Parts: sequence; C-alpha cells; structure tokens
Amino acid sequence: MSAAAEKTGVWRQPAQVWAVAFACVVAFMGIGLVDPILPAIADALQASPVQTELLFTSYLVVTGLAMLVTSWISSRIGAKATLLVGLGLIVVFAFLCAVSGSVDAVIGFRAGWGLGNALFISTALATIVGAASGGSSAAIILYEAALGLGIAIGPLLGGILGEASWRGPFFGVVALMAIAFVAVLVLLRGPQPARQPIPFSAPFRALRRPALAILAGTALFYNIGFFTLLAFSPFPLGFGAMGIGLTFFGWGVGLAITSVVVAPVLLRRLRLTTVLLIALPLLALDLLAAAVVVGSPVGLVICIIVGGLVLGVANTALTEAVMEATDLPRSVASSAYSAVRFLGGAIAPPLAAFLWHAAGAGVPYVVAAVAVVVSAALILVGRGRLAHIDRGHADAADEGAAVLIGDAA
Repeated sequence: MSAAAEKTGVWRQPAQVWAVAFACVVAFMGIGLVDPILPAIADALQASPVQTELLFTSYLVVTGLAMLVTSWISSRIGAKATLLVGLGLIVVFAFLCAVSGSVDAVIGFRAGWGLGNALFISTALATIVGAASGGSSAAIILYEAALGLGIAIGPLLGGILGEASWRGPFFGVVALMAIAFVAVLVLLRGPQPARQPIPFSAPFRALRRPALAILAGTALFYNIGFFTLLAFSPFPLGFGAMGIGLTFFGWGVGLAITSVVVAPVLLRRLRLTTVLLIALPLLALDLLAAAVVVGSPVGLVICIIVGGLVLGVANTALTEAVMEATDLPRSVASSAYSAVRFLGGAIAPPLAAFLWHAAGAGVPYVVAAVAVVVSAALILVGRGRLAHIDRGHADAADEGAAVLIGDAA
C-alpha cells in the first residue's frame, strides 16, 4: 500500500472536489427527473408518447454533439468558467421548461438544457480526476457515486414534485442548480491548472484511436439498453408519478450501490474487459426478462431494479476504461467518448415508443437487449486493442483497493 493510499480515502477530499461532486449529483438528477412525469406531460400537453420521449432525445442529442467542443472551450476559458456557464445554462433552460405551454417548447428548451449539461459534465469528470486525492480510481468511484445518487434522487424528487404538477420537477432543478452554481463559485478556489489550448479537432481525432473508438461504440449500443429501461419503462408500468418515482429510486439506489461497492471489488479481482463481458450479457438477459414480464407491473419493477444493479458495474467499468484508453488529455477522451455515448441514449426513447405502438410493449426491450449484445460483441472482438487497458488497470485497481481499505480501517 502506498503512503498516499494510507493517508487518503475516497471520502476524504478537498472542498473543491465536493463542490463539483455535489453539482454532479444535481446534474445527473436532471436525467431521471422527468421520468415520473412523462405520462403527466403527455396528458397535460396533449402529446403522444413519441413526442414525450423527445424530451430525452433533444436533451441527449445536444448533449452528445456539444461534448465534441467542450474540451476546446474549457481549454480556453478554464474549467471553473466552463462549469459555471454550464450550470447557468441549466438553470435558465430548466426555468423555461417549467413555464412552457406546449410540448414543442419543452422539447426545445430541453435541448438548451443539454448544452449546459455537456459543458458541465465533461468538465466535471476531468476536474474531479485532476483534483481528487487517492488517484484516478478514487476519483472515478466518487464520480460514479455522484452519478448513482443523482440518478436515484432524480426520479424520487420528480415523483414527489410531480404529484402536484408536471412543472414542479423543473422548478426543483432550478433551485438545486442555483445552489450548485454558488457552491462551485465559492468553493472551487485556488490556482487553476495552466491552460493548454486544445485544437477544435482533438475529439474527432481522438475517435481514430482504436481503443477509444471501440469503447465509444460499445457505449453507444449500451446506452440504447440503458435509456430504454429508464425512459420507456414509465409507460408500460402504468403507475402515477409517485409510483414511477419510487420504482426508479430503487433502480438508482441499486446503481449507486454496485458502482461504489461491487464494481471496485470486481475490478480488482478481474480484468476490466472481463467485468464488461460479464455485466453486458447480464443486462441483455435482464432486458429480455422485461420483455417477457412487461404485462406484470411487479415483474417489470423487479427487472428495472435488477437492471440498475447491473448498470452500476457496467458504468464504472466503462468510465475507468475510457480514462485509461489513451494518453490524450482526459477532457478530450471524455468528450469524444461521451459524444457518441449520449447519441446512443438519444436514439432509444423515441425508437422504443414507436416500436411499442407498432409491435407491442415487449419489443422495445428485445431490441434494447440486441443492442447490448452488440456492445458486448464489440468488447470481445476488440479485446486485443484493449489489452493495454487491462494491464494498466491492474496497477490502478490495486491502488484503488488500498484507498478503499484505508477508508474502512
């Protein structure tokens, strides 16, 4: 065990890391916040399920495309300024969503929200990795904990506020993001790293690196499964806002637990690609099970929660793989990978709604399962190109385990 690992724990971090992590929680809440109110928005604004699912698509398409320029922007104005601009845009566009009078307006303003989300998320991961104590493994565990907590709280808060009005969750984001803005403004202090302008083309060229291209393609198909489970499931469940919120709270809690507790143990004992080749087929099987039991609310709830447990492992493994994939600046690798990943998420919700009406409620889950199988096949076929990640990960995993043991002592 290194001296740094002995003295440092995942949860003992500088104030600036906690400020960004808190803002990450709130940002990730925005992903699942609208989940419980999708049926309510469809009813209140007289929108079809396909139109309603575009609330995810507009958000994720813009998030993905904007990811391609976030590293270029942050390298010129600095990480703190980029974080604040992103948070500010989310506050503005969440407020505009809350006061909108049509589904088309909400779809458009969710796109603006996606721009702010891209600026914030890609910069936040690089900031946490750069500033956290305990090395990159500890930083990734902290980041995934923020992701899991945000995804868990988002649907629950959406369900509570959505019981009163579909506008309530949007106003909730405005308030929380304003608090996050102040936290980053006040706590992210001290000397900032010297700016090294990154060429506009850097993320595009990064995707030419075989390892990163394989992981980005994997994430694209994986996210079709992820967002089918998250964004489509509220419709066949048939619950009210609170019931949907509680269901996806359980999903998010499962995701948080496995990303913080289970994934680090697996990643220490197994090669990173092996963990992915276990988690991805399990997710595909869970989606197939959801297709079979889609007519049973209890059965579908079980599949959703089990899916969250598997997703926590897959998310952590993919994030760590991307951080180790190339020698490029982490902000560039993260931006390039995330751009492709979010575009996969953008495809899933409207496609699932269309397939539901065209062929039945179970078909979207079958298609999602096939997409996840494709993602596993990419890892299997490209394993030779990812060998350096497995080798580099072995040392990082030992360091991360030492950090976790230090926390428990």
